[in-house]
Amino acid sequence: MTKVHARGEDIRKFILTHVEEHPADVGKITADHFGITRQAINKHLQKLVVENALSENGHTRNKAYKLAAILEWRQVYKVVPGLAEDLVWRNDIRGVLGNMPDNVLHIWHYGFTEMFNNVIDHSGGSEVAIHMRRTGASTEMLIHDNGVGIFKKIQATLDLLDERHALLELSKGKLTTDSKHHSGEGIFFTSRMFDSYDILSGGVYFSHKFGHPEDWILENERLENGTAVWMKLDNYTARSTKKIFDQYAYGDDYGFNKTVVPVKLARYGSDELISRSQAKRLLGRVELFEVVIFDFTDVESIGQAFADEIFRVFAIQHPGIELGSVHASPEVKQMIARAKSGLNK
Repeated sequence: MTKVHARGEDIRKFILTHVEEHPADVGKITADHFGITRQAINKHLQKLVVENALSENGHTRNKAYKLAAILEWRQVYKVVPGLAEDLVWRNDIRGVLGNMPDNVLHIWHYGFTEMFNNVIDHSGGSEVAIHMRRTGASTEMLIHDNGVGIFKKIQATLDLLDERHALLELSKGKLTTDSKHHSGEGIFFTSRMFDSYDILSGGVYFSHKFGHPEDWILENERLENGTAVWMKLDNYTARSTKKIFDQYAYGDDYGFNKTVVPVKLARYGSDELISRSQAKRLLGRVELFEVVIFDFTDVESIGQAFADEIFRVFAIQHPGIELGSVHASPEVKQMIARAKSGLNK
Protein backbone atom coordinates (compact mmCIF):
# COMPACT_ATOMS: atom_id res chain seq x y z
CA MET A 1 0.00 0.00 0.00
CA THR A 2 1.44 3.42 -0.97
CA LYS A 3 1.82 6.19 1.58
CA VAL A 4 -0.99 8.12 -0.15
CA HIS A 5 -3.36 5.18 0.12
CA ALA A 6 -2.33 4.52 3.72
CA ARG A 7 -3.03 8.15 4.63
CA GLY A 8 -6.45 7.91 3.00
CA GLU A 9 -7.27 4.86 5.09
CA ASP A 10 -6.16 6.70 8.23
CA ILE A 11 -8.37 9.67 7.37
CA ARG A 12 -11.43 7.51 6.75
CA LYS A 13 -10.84 5.52 9.94
CA PHE A 14 -10.59 8.80 11.88
CA ILE A 15 -13.91 9.93 10.40
CA LEU A 16 -15.64 6.66 11.31
CA THR A 17 -14.25 6.80 14.84
CA HIS A 18 -15.40 10.36 15.54
CA VAL A 19 -18.59 10.79 13.52
CA GLU A 20 -20.93 9.59 16.30
CA GLU A 21 -19.75 12.38 18.63
CA HIS A 22 -19.46 15.00 15.88
CA PRO A 23 -22.12 14.33 13.22
CA ALA A 24 -22.31 17.94 11.98
CA ASP A 25 -18.67 18.97 12.16
CA VAL A 26 -16.71 15.76 11.65
CA GLY A 27 -15.32 17.22 8.41
CA LYS A 28 -13.82 20.24 10.18
CA ILE A 29 -12.41 18.12 13.01
CA THR A 30 -10.80 15.73 10.55
CA ALA A 31 -9.37 18.54 8.42
CA ASP A 32 -7.85 20.20 11.50
CA HIS A 33 -6.42 16.88 12.74
CA PHE A 34 -4.67 16.02 9.46
CA GLY A 35 -3.87 19.58 8.38
CA ILE A 36 -5.62 19.33 5.01
CA THR A 37 -8.48 21.22 3.35
CA ARG A 38 -12.18 20.67 3.89
CA GLN A 39 -12.50 19.94 0.17
CA ALA A 40 -10.08 17.03 0.51
CA ILE A 41 -11.99 15.70 3.51
CA ASN A 42 -15.28 15.95 1.61
CA LYS A 43 -13.93 13.48 -0.96
CA HIS A 44 -13.32 10.96 1.82
CA LEU A 45 -16.77 11.61 3.30
CA GLN A 46 -18.41 10.99 -0.08
CA LYS A 47 -16.38 7.82 -0.56
CA LEU A 48 -17.67 6.51 2.78
CA VAL A 49 -21.24 7.44 1.78
CA VAL A 50 -20.89 5.59 -1.54
CA GLU A 51 -19.50 2.56 0.33
CA ASN A 52 -22.54 2.71 2.67
CA ALA A 53 -20.28 3.19 5.68
CA LEU A 54 -21.88 6.60 6.34
CA SER A 55 -25.30 8.11 5.66
CA GLU A 56 -25.77 11.86 5.16
CA ASN A 57 -28.61 14.27 5.83
CA GLY A 58 -29.07 17.92 4.95
CA HIS A 59 -27.52 20.06 2.23
CA THR A 60 -24.15 21.76 1.68
CA ARG A 61 -22.97 23.39 4.94
CA ASN A 62 -25.83 21.87 6.95
CA LYS A 63 -24.90 18.29 6.18
CA ALA A 64 -24.70 15.83 9.04
CA TYR A 65 -23.31 12.31 8.91
CA LYS A 66 -23.86 9.16 10.91
CA LEU A 67 -22.63 5.60 10.81
CA ALA A 68 -24.69 3.41 8.53
CA ALA A 69 -25.47 -0.11 9.58
CA ILE A 70 -23.57 -2.45 7.30
CA LEU A 71 -25.34 -5.37 8.84
CA GLU A 72 -28.27 -5.97 11.18
CA TRP A 73 -29.14 -9.47 12.35
CA ARG A 74 -31.71 -10.88 14.76
CA GLN A 75 -32.44 -14.37 16.00
CA VAL A 76 -34.51 -15.89 18.79
CA TYR A 77 -33.51 -19.20 20.39
CA LYS A 78 -35.63 -21.46 22.56
CA VAL A 79 -33.84 -22.38 25.78
CA VAL A 80 -34.21 -26.14 25.51
CA PRO A 81 -31.94 -29.12 26.26
CA GLY A 82 -29.19 -29.21 23.65
CA LEU A 83 -28.88 -25.45 23.24
CA ALA A 84 -25.14 -24.74 23.58
CA GLU A 85 -23.21 -21.49 23.34
CA ASP A 86 -20.34 -22.99 21.34
CA LEU A 87 -22.70 -24.30 18.67
CA VAL A 88 -24.54 -20.98 18.37
CA TRP A 89 -21.17 -19.22 18.08
CA ARG A 90 -19.89 -21.61 15.43
CA ASN A 91 -23.10 -21.89 13.40
CA ASP A 92 -24.37 -18.29 13.60
CA ILE A 93 -22.46 -15.58 15.44
CA ARG A 94 -19.00 -16.17 13.95
CA GLY A 95 -20.32 -15.83 10.42
CA VAL A 96 -22.35 -12.71 11.20
CA LEU A 97 -19.28 -10.95 12.61
CA GLY A 98 -17.43 -11.43 9.35
CA ASN A 99 -13.77 -10.54 8.79
CA MET A 100 -12.18 -9.03 11.88
CA PRO A 101 -8.71 -9.01 13.44
CA ASP A 102 -8.01 -12.10 15.53
CA ASN A 103 -7.82 -10.19 18.82
CA VAL A 104 -11.26 -8.67 18.17
CA LEU A 105 -12.76 -12.06 17.34
CA HIS A 106 -11.26 -13.53 20.52
CA ILE A 107 -12.97 -10.84 22.59
CA TRP A 108 -16.31 -11.48 20.89
CA HIS A 109 -15.87 -15.24 21.29
CA TYR A 110 -15.21 -14.90 25.02
CA GLY A 111 -17.93 -12.31 25.67
CA PHE A 112 -20.67 -13.99 23.67
CA THR A 113 -20.11 -17.52 24.96
CA GLU A 114 -19.91 -16.34 28.59
CA MET A 115 -23.12 -14.28 28.37
CA PHE A 116 -25.06 -16.86 26.36
CA ASN A 117 -24.05 -19.63 28.74
CA ASN A 118 -25.29 -17.52 31.66
CA VAL A 119 -28.71 -17.44 30.01
CA ILE A 120 -28.74 -21.21 29.52
CA ASP A 121 -27.55 -22.06 33.03
CA HIS A 122 -28.98 -19.29 35.21
CA SER A 123 -31.83 -17.29 33.67
CA GLY A 124 -34.66 -19.79 34.08
CA GLY A 125 -36.15 -18.31 30.90
CA SER A 126 -37.75 -20.03 27.95
CA GLU A 127 -36.14 -18.02 25.14
CA VAL A 128 -33.29 -15.66 24.37
CA ALA A 129 -33.08 -13.07 21.60
CA ILE A 130 -29.88 -11.81 19.97
CA HIS A 131 -29.69 -8.59 17.98
CA MET A 132 -26.44 -7.56 16.28
CA ARG A 133 -25.62 -4.34 14.46
CA ARG A 134 -22.33 -3.68 12.66
CA THR A 135 -21.07 -0.40 11.23
CA GLY A 136 -17.76 0.49 9.64
CA ALA A 137 -16.42 1.44 13.07
CA SER A 138 -17.92 -0.88 15.65
CA THR A 139 -20.20 -3.82 16.37
CA GLU A 140 -22.96 -4.01 18.98
CA MET A 141 -24.75 -7.02 20.39
CA LEU A 142 -27.87 -7.25 22.56
CA ILE A 143 -28.69 -10.49 24.37
CA HIS A 144 -32.12 -10.44 26.04
CA ASP A 145 -33.75 -13.33 27.89
CA ASN A 146 -37.17 -13.62 29.53
CA GLY A 147 -35.96 -15.23 32.76
CA VAL A 148 -36.07 -14.21 36.41
CA GLY A 149 -33.56 -11.36 36.09
CA ILE A 150 -29.89 -11.48 37.05
CA PHE A 151 -30.00 -9.09 40.01
CA LYS A 152 -33.13 -10.65 41.46
CA LYS A 153 -31.54 -14.11 41.25
CA ILE A 154 -28.30 -12.96 42.91
CA GLN A 155 -30.29 -11.25 45.66
CA ALA A 156 -32.34 -14.36 46.37
CA THR A 157 -29.44 -16.81 46.19
CA LEU A 158 -27.10 -14.80 48.43
CA ASP A 159 -29.88 -13.45 50.69
CA LEU A 160 -28.92 -9.83 50.01
CA LEU A 161 -30.76 -6.66 50.98
CA ASP A 162 -32.10 -5.89 47.52
CA GLU A 163 -31.19 -5.91 43.83
CA ARG A 164 -28.88 -2.91 44.21
CA HIS A 165 -26.88 -4.85 46.80
CA ALA A 166 -26.59 -7.59 44.16
CA LEU A 167 -25.09 -4.99 41.81
CA LEU A 168 -22.41 -4.17 44.37
CA GLU A 169 -21.46 -7.84 44.71
CA LEU A 170 -21.47 -8.35 40.95
CA SER A 171 -19.05 -5.43 40.51
CA LYS A 172 -16.38 -7.15 42.64
CA GLY A 173 -16.13 -10.29 40.52
CA LYS A 174 -15.92 -13.95 41.53
CA LEU A 175 -19.69 -13.96 42.03
CA THR A 176 -21.74 -16.99 41.01
CA THR A 177 -25.02 -18.52 42.04
CA ASP A 178 -23.68 -21.95 41.05
CA SER A 179 -20.14 -22.34 42.38
CA LYS A 180 -19.93 -26.01 41.38
CA HIS A 181 -20.16 -25.16 37.71
CA HIS A 182 -19.08 -21.50 37.39
CA SER A 183 -16.12 -19.46 38.63
CA GLY A 184 -17.99 -16.15 38.65
CA GLU A 185 -15.40 -14.49 36.40
CA GLY A 186 -17.39 -14.23 33.15
CA ILE A 187 -19.28 -10.96 33.67
CA PHE A 188 -16.35 -9.27 35.40
CA PHE A 189 -13.89 -9.88 32.57
CA THR A 190 -16.42 -9.42 29.77
CA SER A 191 -17.39 -6.00 31.14
CA ARG A 192 -13.73 -4.94 30.96
CA MET A 193 -13.00 -6.26 27.47
CA PHE A 194 -15.63 -4.28 25.61
CA ASP A 195 -15.78 -0.54 24.90
CA SER A 196 -19.12 -0.52 26.67
CA TYR A 197 -20.94 -3.21 28.57
CA ASP A 198 -24.39 -2.76 30.10
CA ILE A 199 -26.89 -4.90 31.96
CA LEU A 200 -30.48 -3.83 32.63
CA SER A 201 -32.73 -5.98 34.78
CA GLY A 202 -35.64 -5.10 37.05
CA GLY A 203 -34.85 -1.39 37.02
CA VAL A 204 -31.24 -1.85 38.14
CA TYR A 205 -28.59 -0.85 35.62
CA PHE A 206 -24.95 -1.95 35.51
CA SER A 207 -22.69 -0.02 33.15
CA HIS A 208 -18.97 -0.29 32.51
CA LYS A 209 -17.18 1.82 29.93
CA PHE A 210 -13.64 0.94 28.90
CA GLY A 211 -11.16 3.47 30.19
CA HIS A 212 -13.39 4.47 33.11
CA PRO A 213 -12.69 2.03 35.97
CA GLU A 214 -16.15 2.31 37.44
CA ASP A 215 -19.05 4.02 35.67
CA TRP A 216 -22.26 3.06 37.40
CA ILE A 217 -25.88 4.17 37.04
CA LEU A 218 -28.72 2.89 39.24
CA GLU A 219 -32.48 2.82 38.87
CA ASN A 220 -32.75 3.18 35.11
CA GLU A 221 -35.85 2.48 33.02
CA ARG A 222 -37.38 -0.70 34.37
CA LEU A 223 -37.07 -3.91 32.38
CA GLU A 224 -39.97 -5.97 33.65
CA ASN A 225 -38.88 -9.39 32.42
CA GLY A 226 -35.51 -11.05 32.28
CA THR A 227 -32.11 -9.54 31.64
CA ALA A 228 -30.77 -7.46 28.75
CA VAL A 229 -27.01 -7.33 28.09
CA TRP A 230 -25.46 -4.88 25.62
CA MET A 231 -21.88 -5.17 24.37
CA LYS A 232 -20.10 -2.80 21.98
CA LEU A 233 -16.58 -3.05 20.55
CA ASP A 234 -14.44 -1.13 18.06
CA ASN A 235 -13.87 -3.35 15.02
CA TYR A 236 -10.16 -2.55 15.09
CA THR A 237 -9.35 -2.24 18.79
CA ALA A 238 -5.83 -3.16 19.89
CA ARG A 239 -7.21 -4.64 23.12
CA SER A 240 -6.92 -8.37 23.72
CA THR A 241 -8.28 -10.92 26.15
CA LYS A 242 -4.77 -11.54 27.48
CA LYS A 243 -4.18 -7.86 28.24
CA ILE A 244 -7.39 -7.71 30.27
CA PHE A 245 -6.66 -10.94 32.17
CA ASP A 246 -3.17 -9.69 32.96
CA GLN A 247 -4.54 -6.50 34.53
CA TYR A 248 -6.21 -8.53 37.27
CA ALA A 249 -3.44 -11.02 37.87
CA TYR A 250 -1.14 -10.17 40.75
CA GLY A 251 2.12 -11.76 41.84
CA ASP A 252 3.70 -14.93 40.52
CA ASP A 253 0.47 -16.92 40.36
CA TYR A 254 -1.51 -16.24 37.19
CA GLY A 255 -5.04 -15.91 38.42
CA PHE A 256 -7.91 -13.57 39.09
CA ASN A 257 -6.72 -12.15 42.40
CA LYS A 258 -7.15 -8.38 42.08
CA THR A 259 -10.37 -6.36 42.11
CA VAL A 260 -11.62 -2.78 42.12
CA VAL A 261 -14.59 -2.06 44.43
CA PRO A 262 -16.81 0.97 43.62
CA VAL A 263 -17.38 2.42 47.11
CA LYS A 264 -20.36 4.56 46.11
CA LEU A 265 -22.46 1.44 45.54
CA ALA A 266 -22.52 0.95 49.32
CA ARG A 267 -24.45 4.20 49.59
CA TYR A 268 -28.25 4.26 49.33
CA GLY A 269 -29.75 7.49 48.04
CA SER A 270 -28.28 10.46 49.90
CA ASP A 271 -26.98 8.38 52.80
CA GLU A 272 -23.49 9.21 54.02
CA LEU A 273 -20.97 6.39 54.35
CA ILE A 274 -20.34 6.54 58.08
CA SER A 275 -21.20 3.21 59.74
CA ARG A 276 -19.39 -0.06 60.29
CA SER A 277 -22.40 -1.93 58.87
CA GLN A 278 -22.00 -0.09 55.57
CA ALA A 279 -18.29 -0.92 55.54
CA LYS A 280 -18.95 -4.59 56.27
CA ARG A 281 -21.41 -4.69 53.37
CA LEU A 282 -18.77 -3.19 51.11
CA LEU A 283 -16.22 -5.75 52.34
CA GLY A 284 -18.38 -8.78 51.55
CA ARG A 285 -16.35 -11.46 49.72
CA VAL A 286 -13.26 -9.27 49.18
CA GLU A 287 -11.27 -11.82 51.17
CA LEU A 288 -11.33 -13.87 47.94
CA PHE A 289 -8.73 -11.50 46.46
CA GLU A 290 -5.10 -10.71 47.22
CA VAL A 291 -5.31 -7.07 46.13
CA VAL A 292 -8.41 -4.93 46.74
CA ILE A 293 -8.58 -1.37 45.39
CA PHE A 294 -11.40 0.81 46.73
CA ASP A 295 -12.56 3.36 44.15
CA PHE A 296 -13.90 6.50 45.86
CA THR A 297 -15.19 8.19 42.71
CA ASP A 298 -18.17 10.46 43.61
CA VAL A 299 -17.62 9.89 47.34
CA GLU A 300 -16.68 13.22 48.92
CA SER A 301 -16.44 12.06 52.53
CA ILE A 302 -16.61 9.00 54.78
CA GLY A 303 -17.05 8.54 58.50
CA GLN A 304 -14.37 7.52 60.97
CA ALA A 305 -16.08 4.20 61.79
CA PHE A 306 -16.50 3.36 58.09
CA ALA A 307 -12.81 4.00 57.38
CA ASP A 308 -11.66 2.22 60.54
CA GLU A 309 -13.62 -0.94 59.71
CA ILE A 310 -11.96 -1.23 56.30
CA PHE A 311 -8.43 0.09 56.73
CA ARG A 312 -7.69 -1.02 60.30
CA VAL A 313 -10.06 -3.75 61.52
CA PHE A 314 -10.27 -5.67 58.22
CA ALA A 315 -6.55 -5.07 57.55
CA ILE A 316 -5.62 -6.60 60.91
CA GLN A 317 -7.92 -9.59 60.35
CA HIS A 318 -6.55 -10.18 56.82
CA PRO A 319 -2.84 -9.29 56.84
CA GLY A 320 -2.25 -11.14 53.56
CA ILE A 321 -4.58 -8.87 51.59
CA GLU A 322 -3.19 -5.65 50.12
CA LEU A 323 -5.67 -2.75 50.42
CA GLY A 324 -5.48 0.37 48.29
CA SER A 325 -7.59 3.34 47.23
CA VAL A 326 -8.03 5.52 44.14
CA HIS A 327 -9.89 8.74 43.35
CA ALA A 328 -10.13 9.69 47.02
CA SER A 329 -10.88 13.31 47.98
CA PRO A 330 -8.60 15.07 50.50
CA GLU A 331 -11.19 14.47 53.22
CA VAL A 332 -11.42 10.76 52.40
CA LYS A 333 -7.62 10.47 52.31
CA GLN A 334 -7.45 12.05 55.74
CA MET A 335 -9.92 9.51 57.18
CA ILE A 336 -8.03 6.59 55.58
CA ALA A 337 -4.73 7.85 56.97
CA ARG A 338 -6.27 8.22 60.42
CA ALA A 339 -7.56 4.64 60.29
CA LYS A 340 -4.20 3.29 59.10
CA SER A 341 -2.38 5.11 61.89
CA GLY A 342 -4.06 2.74 64.33
CA LEU A 343 -2.48 -0.34 62.74
CA ASN A 344 0.72 0.02 64.74
CA LYS A 345 -0.88 0.76 68.07
